[in-house]
Amino acid sequence: MMQDHMAGDRKAFLPGQLWTDTEGNRIEAHGGTMYQENGVYYWLGEDKSHTSKKGKTWTWGIRIYSSTDLYNWKCEGHIIEPEPQDKRSLFHPNRRLDRPHLLRNPKTGKYVLWVKYCDKNHYAVLTADQVTGPYTLVDPFLKPYGHESGDFDLALDAEKGDAYLYFEADHETLLVAKLNGEFTNVQGEAGVVYDIRKPPLTREAPAHFMRNGKHYLITSGMTGYCPNPTEIAVADDWKGPFVVLGDPCVDDSSSASFNSQPSHVFRVEGTDTYVMMADRWVPDYVMTKERYDTLYRVIYSRVDKTLHPSVKDVIALAKAPLMGSADTSQALYVWLPFTWEGDFPKLHWQETWSL
Repeated sequence: MMQDHMAGDRKAFLPGQLWTDTEGNRIEAHGGTMYQENGVYYWLGEDKSHTSKKGKTWTWGIRIYSSTDLYNWKCEGHIIEPEPQDKRSLFHPNRRLDRPHLLRNPKTGKYVLWVKYCDKNHYAVLTADQVTGPYTLVDPFLKPYGHESGDFDLALDAEKGDAYLYFEADHETLLVAKLNGEFTNVQGEAGVVYDIRKPPLTREAPAHFMRNGKHYLITSGMTGYCPNPTEIAVADDWKGPFVVLGDPCVDDSSSASFNSQPSHVFRVEGTDTYVMMADRWVPDYVMTKERYDTLYRVIYSRVDKTLHPSVKDVIALAKAPLMGSADTSQALYVWLPFTWEGDFPKLHWQETWSL
């Protein structure tokens, strides 16, 4: 049975268990990211409180939370409010808005928020003068280089004040591009992190982080809300070339990132601790190696004609929570710290852990 500590009294991370805010309400910050300044951490992500398997609500806006200890989170409200009365609005709940990422531009002083829309495969960009908003829409429809644009991450070069976009393109490739001076669009040529791959081997959910001058990129495969194996790649430069290190998850019986999908990696201020933030989107759908192998056979058989999925395999895929069939209102969080074997970051399952 899932449990949670009393509101405001949490003193450890409990991966895969219910996490409530300081008012005792379920934390709604899925597909989230972390921003930190002046000793305060800000966690923002998708509000899935109104999502249901048969309903049309995808995301009920974007919420933001604040904390000084990373265990206990105060809800600061929505930085993107849902607009259920306006069906033409970019923020209507049936728009497939997800995976927000936030940077502060050190040159302009603006907070720049990017969000993804997986209904038309594009981004929207907003800016604000305060981290908690209000945010003003700058670009409602951005497709870098004309690509169908998917999961992404934003990364800041703190030394130069530049920023980079890592994004999945056309459900095939993973690209990296430098942002313009305002952080509101790309500029120059894109670099290729992963060249053409087909689902479920397409890399999405990229999360960039740096340690000892090296650039790491953690990604998942592409199987909708079904979890799948994570992969780590490393480079000496923002644009690569990246070298694949492999799956960082050690002794993972789920064969699927401990039944989760990464969204962001952050360093705990003043330490060498790096934390992977991930979502267990559909807790009732428990991935196993056998179940993942089944999904792989069916999906990849479109590319690899040597694979011959059975009727049972096809039925299993049809019942899997891929996209619209998933009820993510009960989604949970899986936060785990990296350990290091030389330059290879590793993830070990822990029922509970603390800083």
